[in-house]
Amino acid sequence: MLSKKGKFSHFFFFAPVLALIGVFIIFPVFSTIYLSFFSSSGKFTFLANYLNVLSRREILNLKGFSSGFPLGALLHNLLWIFIHLPLTTFLGLVLAIILKDVKGGSVIKSIIFLGMITPMIIGGVILRFMFDKNVGIVNAFLAILGVEPKTWTAYPETALFALIFGSVWLWAGFSMVLYSAGLGTIPKDYSEAAKIDGATPLRIFFNITLPLLKPITMVVVTMTVLWELKIFDIVYIATMGGPGGASNVMGLQMYFYAFRQFDFNSAAVVATILMLLTLVVMIPMMTTLRGERG
Repeated sequence: MLSKKGKFSHFFFFAPVLALIGVFIIFPVFSTIYLSFFSSSGKFTFLANYLNVLSRREILNLKGFSSGFPLGALLHNLLWIFIHLPLTTFLGLVLAIILKDVKGGSVIKSIIFLGMITPMIIGGVILRFMFDKNVGIVNAFLAILGVEPKTWTAYPETALFALIFGSVWLWAGFSMVLYSAGLGTIPKDYSEAAKIDGATPLRIFFNITLPLLKPITMVVVTMTVLWELKIFDIVYIATMGGPGGASNVMGLQMYFYAFRQFDFNSAAVVATILMLLTLVVMIPMMTTLRGERG
């Protein structure tokens, strides 16, 4: 057993880390939450700031369902999750299965994973050129189908969708790598025994492979949703939230409030809302994983 002196000395190894976490994470979080309950004049407003921010057109524009984009940054983030999440998760799983036993599959996976390690700033520049009318590769493919070329990020009705679909290649490599690792942990005995019993490949996938990949799927879904909630740099570089706020997202609007309008209280409200949405995603995942381990 360690002496009291030994136990106390261990604290000094953790002290620098705890100090950094306190200064750069805990303190900013509580300061942001505190700031969100006050007006610019220092008056305590309780939830008035939140109601005010959520009633703004740039955050939540319910009239957009009838008049068209923008729908507001919050709904744009939710739309990003609704479209981007299933696409990247499914694509990553399919690629992992296809490339599992393919000769040279590791090289192909490395190429696909380049999108994940590409800086998002560079990714935003690439997306801008991908959908450009004159030099965009998307228009080159659509021209084969007889679709008239245009700069898809320049129109309110297509800007957000262009960014969402265009960003799939930036994140699909993440889910592919995790699923590839998960597939490698599944014993081949399971599938071989199922084949002997006459199970089809499709049944083996849905009854054996997919259930065993549940922990991986939860991690993929959680990390992807967190990335989609805090999306900023791609939108900032590619469209700056335009045209007319049609591709705006919460992270970018927080930046506008803080460093364009110098409205730090509204920026704190947006940051707190994003944090709450993050907790909504994280808590169920952590609870489920803990339950499975227990």
